Formats: sequence, structure tokens, C-alpha cells
Amino acid sequence: MRPADTRHRGPHPADNELFAPRWLPVLRRAVAELAWLLTRGYPPSATLKLVGDRYALTERQRWAVGRAACTDEQHRHRAATQLPATSLAGRPMSIDGFNLLITLETALSGGVVLRGRDGALRDLSSIHGTYRAVQETDRAIRLVAAALQPLGPGPVRWLLDQPVSNSGRLAARLRDVGAELGLEWTAEVVMNPDHVLAATTDVVVTSDSVVLDRAGGGWLNLAALALAAEPPAWLLDLSQDEGQVL
Repeated sequence: MRPADTRHRGPHPADNELFAPRWLPVLRRAVAELAWLLTRGYPPSATLKLVGDRYALTERQRWAVGRAACTDEQHRHRAATQLPATSLAGRPMSIDGFNLLITLETALSGGVVLRGRDGALRDLSSIHGTYRAVQETDRAIRLVAAALQPLGPGPVRWLLDQPVSNSGRLAARLRDVGAELGLEWTAEVVMNPDHVLAATTDVVVTSDSVVLDRAGGGWLNLAALALAAEPPAWLLDLSQDEGQVL
């Protein structure tokens, strides 16, 4: 699987302005207010528009706020089910492949990586059903391998979305790297990884909110562990509240 020579998953041209330091307090407050309203049962789409309009946020800023927010109940549940790295020995693991790799590729390319209210790392990339490897893809895979090896998990299963183009090629590359490094991992192409991840009792690796709220075997913040070795150049930390809400 050969990446384009000049292709990266870096920042959007407007990100330097949209996520400049002066915006950080505004975005944090918007996340806190959105979370407060969602906790009280307000509908997500209309509430995000309400908060976005209040702070005159652009579409991309609203997307960041929406990805970073969660209700108080979700926050408590995700905190309770997040597993420490020291508890993984021998436990099987299932990885939301595109979810993890695109976040790492974005971080390694200098793009914006969000830390949400739940501590999970998320990107602002959008593949729209089409995935192409970038120059950082192999580096991202090897970062995952380096993070997993000392933890000693049981069998590791990568899950990739069948409807996304090049998923078969990426699965083959993952198998090749695993064999090269002597890792016990597999790569499967399935119609709906979220459905599989939500139903499994494996430790799951994802930042997808629906899966995090249903994962029965707990979840690992593997993106954060992997990036500890190569910290992202642009980490937008929206996990902190900015004072009293509303």
C-alpha cells in the first residue's frame, strides 16, 4: 500500500485562525455549555446550533465542539470503563482501525487533534467513504505496535469498514507489519465495525461515542498511549471547563 509522495493528513487551511490560542477559552466554554444542555435532555443538533450561534462559531469550530462534548452520564460511564494500560495482560482487544489510524496520521501530519471531555483523542478529518494512505500511515501503525508490545495484550483484532475504499489494502498492510514485528494481531474487513465493537466483550479501542457508551469489556485510550512517544504538534485540549456554565 503506497502513499502518495506528497500526501499528508495535515491541518485545514483555515485551522490556524479557527483554533488560534485566543479561541481556546471560547471553545472550552462552548463545550461545557453544550454538555450542560445535553445532560438535561436537549436535542443534540438543535443544541449545537444554539451554542454555535451564541459564540458565532464556524461550521468547523462547531464540529470540534460537538465531537468534544458529552453528557455528565456519558462522562461518568466512560471514566468508569476506561482501562489502565497495566490491566491488559492477556486480554483480547478489538481496534476500530480507521478511527485510530486517521487520528494518529492527523497528529503526525501536524493536524488538529482534539482531547474531548471524556479524555479521548479525536481528529477533524473526514474520509467520506474513501481512504488513501498518507506518508504517516506506516509510522502510525508502528506507533501502535510500539505502544502495545510492552502491555502484553491477548489477540489483537483490527476491524476496518468494508464500504470504505482501500480497506482491503490497509488490512493487508496491517497483517504485513504485524508479521514483520512478530505481533499476534489480525486485520478484518467487516461491513459495520461499530456494531461488532459495541457487541464484543473484548477491550475496545475507539473514540466513537456510540461504541464507548456500549463497550462491555472496557476501552483503552490507545491513541493517547501511542502518541506519548511522539506528542502531537497540535493538541486542542477541550476537556477542561472554563468556569460556571450558563
